[in-house]
Amino acid sequence: MATKGNVLVVDDVPARAEALAQFVAAAGYTTTVVTDITISEYSLGIDSEFDVVLCELDLEGVSWEDARRGLHQMDAQVPSIMFSDVLDARRMMTALHMGASDFFVRPLEETDALLMSIERCVHQREMRRELRKSRKRLEAANNELRSTVKVLEQDQQAGRQVQLKMLPATPLVIGDYVISHTVIPSLYLSGDFTDYFTVGQNYITFFMADVSGHGSSSAFATVLLKNLFARKRSDFLRLLDDSVLSPGEMLRHANKELLELDVGKFATMVVGVLDLSENTLRYSIAGHLPQPVLVSHAGAQYLGGEGSAVGIVPGATYQEHLVELPDSFMLALFSDGILEILPPKNLVEKEKYFLEVFEQTSESPEQLVTRLGLDKVETAPDDIAALFISKRG
Repeated sequence: MATKGNVLVVDDVPARAEALAQFVAAAGYTTTVVTDITISEYSLGIDSEFDVVLCELDLEGVSWEDARRGLHQMDAQVPSIMFSDVLDARRMMTALHMGASDFFVRPLEETDALLMSIERCVHQREMRRELRKSRKRLEAANNELRSTVKVLEQDQQAGRQVQLKMLPATPLVIGDYVISHTVIPSLYLSGDFTDYFTVGQNYITFFMADVSGHGSSSAFATVLLKNLFARKRSDFLRLLDDSVLSPGEMLRHANKELLELDVGKFATMVVGVLDLSENTLRYSIAGHLPQPVLVSHAGAQYLGGEGSAVGIVPGATYQEHLVELPDSFMLALFSDGILEILPPKNLVEKEKYFLEVFEQTSESPEQLVTRLGLDKVETAPDDIAALFISKRG
C-alpha cells in the first residue's frame, strides 16, 4: 500500500511521541520518531525525505531563538506543525516565527483538522518537489537550447564566410568602368546577392537579387542564382549560347529554376548587360524595388521597368530595355532593405528622398554610401545589398 507521505515526529516525551506517531501512521503516513533532539542525522533541507515535521514547542532545554538560527542556516524546507500544552499568544507567535504552517493545543480534540493540516503540508512539499524538478528540466532544456543555438551560430558564421567568398572582387576596373558592391546582412546569412563578370571582350553582365525571407534557405537560393549565371557564362564560351547577354532570357531561366527548386522562395531581380564598345545598357526588371538609379550630368533618374518576381509565375516573360549611356555616369542598384533605413515614413516619400540623395551626392559610390549611412550600419533590419557601376569620361 502506497504511503501518503513521510512524517517526522519530534518530541522529548517518548510516550507522547509514540502516541502521535501511531495516530498519524493509522491515517496512512510513514512515521519516524525522534525523542533525542541532539540527533542530527535527519536533514530538513530541500532534498529531505520528509514531507512534514510534527514538533513539540516546549522541548526541554531548547532555546527557540538558537533553533530558529539553526533552521535558517540549514535552509529548512520541510513544513512543520507545532504542538503545545498551553494556548497563549506568546507560544503561537514563537511557532509562527519558527515558520510553522499550523499550531495545535493538547489535548487534541480536532483530529480531523490535524490530518487535513498534515495533508496540506504534504501537498505543499510535493508541489515544491515538482517545481524543483520542472526547474531542473527547464535548466537542462535551456542548456541544450544554448548549445544548439551556439552550433547554429557557428554554422551561420561558416555559411556567411562561404557566401562572402561567392561575391565578386570589388572593385572591378575595366578601362574607364569601375564596378563595386557592398552587402549588409540582417542575420549571418543574407538573402540579398549581387554578381558581375565579363563576357567575352566587350560585355559585362551583372545582377541584383533579393530573395524572400532571411537566413539559410534564402542564402541557398542565392547560391542557385550564382550557379545559374556561372553556367550560362560557361555556355557562352563553350557552346556559343548567348543567353547570358539577354537579361530577359536570364530572368526566364531564374524563374524556371526557382520554381523547380520548390522551396517556396521567390526573388526580385535586376539583370543588366553593359556593352563596353557601344557604351549601352540592356536590362530587365523582375518586381525589384527600388528601381535602378542612373546619375549623370543631366541629374538622377530611375530606370523604369516591371515584371513579376522570379519563382512565382510559371512561364513568365520579361521585357528588355536599352539605354544609351552618357560618357560619364554612375548606375546604382539597391535591394529593398535600403528603404528600411531611410528617414521618410511612406514608400513614395522614401523613393523621392532616395533620388534626392543621388542628386546631391553623385561624385562617387563611397560618398553615396556615407550619405545614406551604410558605413555606420552594423546590423540592418533587413538585408541590404548595393551595386555601383561608374564610368568617368
